Amino acid sequence: MKNTHLKFLTALGLTFTLIALGQLLAEEPVPTRELRDLNKSYFPFTPVQDKAAWESRSEEIRQRVLVASGLWPMPDRTLLNTVIHGRIEREDYTIDKVFFESLPGHFVTGNLYLPKNHEDKIPAVLCPHGHWPDGRFMDDQKNVAKQIASGAEKFENGARSPLQARCVQLARMGCAVFFYDMLGYADSVQFCDATGKALHRHGVQEKGFLSPEAELNLCGYFPLQIWNGERALDFLTSLPFVDQSRIGCTGASGGGTQTLILSGIDQRIKAAFPCVMTSTAMQGGCTCENSSYLRIHQGNVDIAALTAPRPLGMTAADDWTKELEHKGFPDLKNLYTMLGVPERVEAHFNLQFPHNFNAVSRGQMYHFFNQYFALGLSETALEERDFKLSNKDELSVWDEKHPAPTGNQVGTAHELAVIDWFKKQSKEKLTAARHSTGSLEIIAEKPDEKSLDTIRTAWQIMIGSKLPSKGESTYSLGTKDDRGDHFVLHGVTHCDNNEVNGAFIYPKNWNNSVVLWLSLKGEESLMTKSGELHAAARKLLGEGYAIACPELYLQGATKNPNVYAGRKQPYEGFAGYHYGYNPSLFAERVRDALSFIAMIRDNEHHNTQHILVAGLDGAGAIAAATTAFAGTSVDSLVLDSEGFRFAKLSDVWDVNFVPGAVKYGDLPWLLELCNKAKLTVLENGGAEAVVAGLIKP
Repeated sequence: MKNTHLKFLTALGLTFTLIALGQLLAEEPVPTRELRDLNKSYFPFTPVQDKAAWESRSEEIRQRVLVASGLWPMPDRTLLNTVIHGRIEREDYTIDKVFFESLPGHFVTGNLYLPKNHEDKIPAVLCPHGHWPDGRFMDDQKNVAKQIASGAEKFENGARSPLQARCVQLARMGCAVFFYDMLGYADSVQFCDATGKALHRHGVQEKGFLSPEAELNLCGYFPLQIWNGERALDFLTSLPFVDQSRIGCTGASGGGTQTLILSGIDQRIKAAFPCVMTSTAMQGGCTCENSSYLRIHQGNVDIAALTAPRPLGMTAADDWTKELEHKGFPDLKNLYTMLGVPERVEAHFNLQFPHNFNAVSRGQMYHFFNQYFALGLSETALEERDFKLSNKDELSVWDEKHPAPTGNQVGTAHELAVIDWFKKQSKEKLTAARHSTGSLEIIAEKPDEKSLDTIRTAWQIMIGSKLPSKGESTYSLGTKDDRGDHFVLHGVTHCDNNEVNGAFIYPKNWNNSVVLWLSLKGEESLMTKSGELHAAARKLLGEGYAIACPELYLQGATKNPNVYAGRKQPYEGFAGYHYGYNPSLFAERVRDALSFIAMIRDNEHHNTQHILVAGLDGAGAIAAATTAFAGTSVDSLVLDSEGFRFAKLSDVWDVNFVPGAVKYGDLPWLLELCNKAKLTVLENGGAEAVVAGLIKP
C-alpha cells in the first residue's frame, strides 16, 4: 500500500511540475492569487463583535450594494406616469393591469392584486418573481400530478402557477400585492431577441447592456432591475390605501435575490421573506443577479443581514441553499440576538423538495406576514384555497388601447437610451464647474465637496484597498549588491497575505526621501539586466533619492485573467461574473503599491521623511489611485498619463479595466482625490528622465 501511495504522489508531483513548467513557458503570467466565482466559492458571513461594529460593517455592505447597483448616488425619481386599467373581478379579490415608467421611456409591467371591498389602510407586499418559465404568465401543466403527489402543492391551479397562487392568497389575507415582470419576461418586451420576443438575458455585446460602456458606467440588467424594484416600491407607497408601516417583499430564486437586495437598501420594506436564495454557496446564476463589486468581501448572507433588525424569513430546499441551517442561518440568528430581537429571524428547511416556492414554502411565508403585519388571521384563513387561473390574455397590460413599445423603445436602441439616462443622472449629480488639474488641462466638470465624498467612497469600493496600518507591512531582504555609490536590493514586501517582489536602489548619500517608481516595465525602466542604471535612475540617485520599484501583479499580462472567459454560453463572458467576485487587475496593482508605501513608511532601519510617487510606462492611473488612497503619506505625485482614459477602453478584460471608472469621473476625478499631495501631471512626457526631473518633495 505504501508503494502505491508513493507512486501516486510521485506521479502527482511530476504532474504539478509539468503544470508549473507549462506556466513558466506560457506567454501570459498565471494568476497566483485566489479567484472566486459564483458557483465554486464559499461565501461565509463576516462576524462582528458588537452593535457598534455591526453599524460600521452594515454600512460597508450597503454602500457596496448601492455602488454595484448603479445607485450611488441615487438617481432622480422621475414621474411614474402610472396607468392602471382592465380590472379582473374575482369572487373575493381583484386584479388590475399596471404599467409605469421607472425612468423616462422604460416601462415596468405587472398586476396589482387587491382584496375586494378593502378599507384603509391595508398592508402591501412587493412580489418579484424570479426565473420561472414565462414569469407572470407561468402555466406549468406538465408537472401538476407530480407536484400534488409529492405534497408540494394541494390544488391543480397552484401547481400550474405557484406565482399567481401567492398573489391570490395574500390578497385574500387583506394585502395589496404588486407582482411585476423581470426584464425580458412576460410584458417586459423592451428586452427582446432579433424577432422581438421577450428575452431575459443577452450575450456580451459591443453596445448596450453587457457592453464595456455599460460596465464603465455601472449600468446593466442588475442595476436596472433593482431600480425597477425601487420604483415598484414607489408605486405601492403612492396608493392611498396602503399602510406605509406594513410593506413587505417576497420572492424565490432570482426573486429572492431581488428581495435580499431591495430589503437591504430600502427601509420602506418592513419585513422580508426571500426564498431559496440565502446561501454561502452559489450566489445567483444570472446576469440580473450579478454586478461588478457586489460580492467582493461579502455574500448573500451578509446582504440578508442588512434587513436586521427588521423581520426576516427564509426558506431552503434541496439546492444550493441546503446547508443554510448550519452555514449562514446561525450567523443571522446570532446577529439578531446581539441586536436584541432574536425572534425576528426565521428559516425553514424544506429539504424534501427541490428548488421551489411551493405551497409548503408559501404557507410559511403567509404565517410570517400574518405575524408581522398583525393580520390576526386564523390557521384556516391562512390555508390556500383553489382559485381561478388567469391566462396571458387576461393578465397582459398591452392591448389595442395600450400598445406595447416598439421601434427605438425596444432592443439595443432602448438599452442605449437607458444607459444614456443613467450616465446623465450621474453627471448632473456629481459635477459642478469646469477646472484643470496640475499641468494636465482637463475639460471636465469638477465635483463639489459633497460629491467628492461620494466619488471617494465609490473609488474606495472599486479599488478595495487602503493604506495598511502601521505594523501590517513587513519586508524580507533577498539580495543586496554594493554598486559603489549605491546599493541594489531585491526583496519581498509582505502585507495582508499578499507578497510583492521589488527592487530598491539606495544611494549612499541618501536624502531621506524615497521615490515609489511605478512602471509596467518594472525595474527594467530603471536599469538594464546587467545592472547599469538608466538616465532617470542615475539622475534621482545623484540628488540623493532612494527608489523603490515593485513588480506589480501579473506584470506583462496583456489581458486580465478571468474565470468565465471561454465558456460556451455567450452571457458567461459577462464581466460581472468576474468583477462581481474579484478585484480588477488594476485594483490588485494599486494594492501592491500601497503595501510598498506602508513598508517604506514603517521601515525601522530608515528614517524616511518624504515619499514621492512616479507613474509612467502605463502605470500613470495606478499611481494616481495609489496616491489618492495613501492619505498624507505621499508628498507629491508625478505621472505621465500618456493620454490614458478609462473611457477609451473597449475590452472588459483590458488590464486597466475598472468597472464604474467612467461614471466616477475617469482619471481627472481620480486625481481630484489626491488633494493632499502636490501633483504634476503630463499627458505625454515621453521619457523617464523628464518625469525624474520633476520629482520634488
